Amino acid sequence: MASDLRITSSLMDATLLDLPWDLPLDQWTDDDVVQLPKGISRHLVRFARLSGRVVAIKETTAEMANREYAMLRTLQRLDVPCVEPLAVIAERTDAEGEPLAAVLVTRHLRFSLPYRALYSSSMKESTAERLVDALAGLLVRLHLVGFYWGDVSLSNTLFRRDAGAFAAYLVDAETGTLEQGGLSDGRRLDDLEVARVNIAGELLDLAAGDRLDESIDPVAVAGSIVAKYTSLWHELHSDQVLPAGERHRIRERIERLNALGYDIGELSISTGDGGTTVAIRPKVVDPGHHHRRLQSLTGIDAEENQARRMLNDLDEYVAVHRDQRPNVGDEALANEWFEQVFAPIVQSIPIELRGKLEGPEVFHEVLEHRWYLSEQRRCEVSLEEAAASYIETQLAFRRDEAALLDVPLTMTMPVVTLQDSDDEEDEPDWRDLV
Repeated sequence: MASDLRITSSLMDATLLDLPWDLPLDQWTDDDVVQLPKGISRHLVRFARLSGRVVAIKETTAEMANREYAMLRTLQRLDVPCVEPLAVIAERTDAEGEPLAAVLVTRHLRFSLPYRALYSSSMKESTAERLVDALAGLLVRLHLVGFYWGDVSLSNTLFRRDAGAFAAYLVDAETGTLEQGGLSDGRRLDDLEVARVNIAGELLDLAAGDRLDESIDPVAVAGSIVAKYTSLWHELHSDQVLPAGERHRIRERIERLNALGYDIGELSISTGDGGTTVAIRPKVVDPGHHHRRLQSLTGIDAEENQARRMLNDLDEYVAVHRDQRPNVGDEALANEWFEQVFAPIVQSIPIELRGKLEGPEVFHEVLEHRWYLSEQRRCEVSLEEAAASYIETQLAFRRDEAALLDVPLTMTMPVVTLQDSDDEEDEPDWRDLV
């Protein structure tokens, strides 16, 4: 009965008592449960409504439920992507007083799906690889805080689209341990090997059930997590401390991350006596994400690669000024970046040169030129100085693309008359003349 329950929760919700805890989960009716896609689990899992939200309820032992509840709370404090633990319900009994399994209650991650709901015959290979990439990013995040998962798999992960990005969230922390002083290389590589083997098995299982596109090689996709993890770990295994005059190194690091197929999920910059400290969190993105995000923040209509480059500069600007003015919101800082950084550079172009390139492309090239000058001089070059140098040494010698766009894209073809003469082969082919 509800009065016999032992409930452990940091956010006590009285509506927890309204659920039928005196019944095993497999006997809950449609009035109690919500039908949502779920992954494979060694435990019975049901979804239910609680205070207008959906929760996941997993039957397990009291010891394992309390351990996982505590671990998930710790991971949340460490800002690792995982489901939110709500409560442990123990000392359950049925109507006859027989003991029932304890349960762990977690908040269902809205708009998230297990991998089995995402992998289907219609899924492209590139999408499958991006999901594995997202899992590689999650594994790096976990290892950075010293968490050894022990059972890395797609089944123990939820995936969610967030403004065009794929994000991976840890669901099952039952086998995990948090090791003081960080993980040894051996422990990290062991987790990575478990991930590779488990992912290959999960994808082969889908293939056996004709739920995987024939273009997808399960073993190759599973193996790709090793390369992605290794590259990410190399880029992200520690915060980077930079001398105050070498902030252009931040852009180098971001571009290496972009080359690996990752975007900036978050960029934080702090300054101190030791220099500038940079921490980057990766995120996997869908095509068009950068264009949409830049337009929503600034109104700039740019191509995808232009938008990616400008967002890198915008995110760096926001991170620096957020540290200096924590009470100013990101949207206000984005508008400030547009008015104080982007617009002045575009407006500084002489009228006679404004037909050379569109504004977003000019700004992108100015950023590239600043990076080149900073590398050449081994010191930070201001954007204004870089713009002046670019206009003088680069833009002035570019072709006028606005004029080129006025050139008609049609051509007059010669009229060809077929001849039956014997010397037909002596006539030049008209295609060689145009």
